[in-house]
Amino acid sequence: MTQDELEHAVRREVEDVHAFFTRWFSGTASEEELGAYFAPRLDDDLIFISPDANHLDREGLLSMFEAALGSNPPFKVEIRDVTLVHDLGEHVVATYTEWQWAAKSSARPNNGRLTTVVLAKQKPFKWMHIHETWLPEDVQAAGLSP
Repeated sequence: MTQDELEHAVRREVEDVHAFFTRWFSGTASEEELGAYFAPRLDDDLIFISPDANHLDREGLLSMFEAALGSNPPFKVEIRDVTLVHDLGEHVVATYTEWQWAAKSSARPNNGRLTTVVLAKQKPFKWMHIHETWLPEDVQAAGLSP
């Protein structure tokens, strides 16, 4: 796979997973999608670090999702600036910005965050490490404007 093909595959993965999040929280996803689509993408040793520095492992993240199906119908998310930072052979490191609107479980319902992920090159990709950081207030304000 060329670098361009790999970057495209990573971008597609990130966008598709976040489209699932929108369907899940809005209630348009089926309960089966959590086990059939999302769970197989999570590495057994996954670490998720939220922008508020809360840590979840794979089971904690899945439990949070199980409880949240249809919990936030107006929720929307947009992914921008997906960048392949490192191709490490069996793994990749990528960054992207994530823009959320009506995120009722977030300290900031309308927000922007910079996310760094480590993905194992499998089919589907395995999400091994996710670390989100709040974007500066001025960047969020500019990025959230219509």
